[in-house]
Amino acid sequence: MPSKKIFGIVLAGGEGKRLMPLTEDRAKPAVPFGGVYRLVDFALSNLLNSGITQIVVLTQYKSHSLDRHVAETWRLSGLLNSYVASVPAQQRLGKRWFAGSADAIYQSLNLIGDEEPDIVVVVGADHVYRMDFRQMVDAHISSGRRATVAAIRQPIDLASSFGVIDVDRADPTRIKRFLEKPKDPEGLPDSPGEVLASMGNYVFDTDALIEAVRDDAQLEGSDHDMGGDIVPYFVDRDEAGVYDLIRNEVPGATDRDRYYWRDVGTIESFFDAHMDLVSALPVFNLYNRAWPIYTQTLNSPPAKFNRDGWGNNTVVHDSIVSPGSIFSGSRIVNSVLGPWAIVESGGAVSDSVLFDRVRIGKGAVVQRAVLDKNVVIEDGARVGIERERDLERGFTVTDSGITVVGKGVRVVP
Repeated sequence: MPSKKIFGIVLAGGEGKRLMPLTEDRAKPAVPFGGVYRLVDFALSNLLNSGITQIVVLTQYKSHSLDRHVAETWRLSGLLNSYVASVPAQQRLGKRWFAGSADAIYQSLNLIGDEEPDIVVVVGADHVYRMDFRQMVDAHISSGRRATVAAIRQPIDLASSFGVIDVDRADPTRIKRFLEKPKDPEGLPDSPGEVLASMGNYVFDTDALIEAVRDDAQLEGSDHDMGGDIVPYFVDRDEAGVYDLIRNEVPGATDRDRYYWRDVGTIESFFDAHMDLVSALPVFNLYNRAWPIYTQTLNSPPAKFNRDGWGNNTVVHDSIVSPGSIFSGSRIVNSVLGPWAIVESGGAVSDSVLFDRVRIGKGAVVQRAVLDKNVVIEDGARVGIERERDLERGFTVTDSGITVVGKGVRVVP
């Protein structure tokens, strides 16, 4: 049987309100992650590692930095008609923006028409995970169904946080119902304490996807959402299957991170995902060379660790530091620091995430915080220590005590 032609669509138009202020000046998929990456790099790396080399990234909200990152980083060889192209809302069907993820595809059907693929893989751009989509496509073709939803097992007591897939007890690959944040779902036939949560990744027969988004576009009252409207469309026709991530074997994966997936749509989950990276045996391993996460190559020198003028050593524990960074007589613990970070003598950073070009002054302390690009913590200043003081200064502080400082802010003692 001839191989199927596969086309990749990355949905990257989300506003990301729950990640404010990190999304105040950028789209959610463009938010830095893990020191040197952007969130969109995980979706694109998984598609490329899966052999899918014709990919469009549908953008909309504050997309400049995302468009620039895709253009500068994701340059494939046109010789083999391989590409990653950033496509903004084109208003081809009227003077309006995308009304939802399904509408984004509906307004971009010309892209599918240009390539004429057999299969379309649709993925979100703001999740952290590894997945071989070739295996999911193979399972989709073998099933004979028109749509397949990727899902990951989650504890049943967390079901109210996800879109949950209720499977047929006689055929656990068939979707019986799609439940949006259910309160009391049934557990899985082979694991009553777990449910299948949608990962926001889909495989479609091309003609079926085109028909579905066209039908959805005519429905008044539809949210035009892939999970909330398109998946139920296929479920109602008994054409929807589920692909359990437990079936997916990614090269180089370990037992500890084999089925890792995290939706980083909130400050809490974004912070927790970073903490997953820094232990000696990380829950998510960035160092899997058999399935690399690609990103822009930085024109930067290596990180540098100095003693300060009084002979005090820099101490770094359980942390990730990025190129271009300089540390002088400072202390870094359980943290992720982006490129060109500077932590001066006596500066202390713990349980924190620093984006590009953050500067921590002499004797300054940062604890349980996220600092956006170009933040300066002046000598002796403290962030994440006194909640009320952080709130007075206009910083975001979550219920669990994570302080977020927006781009370019200068913090004084």
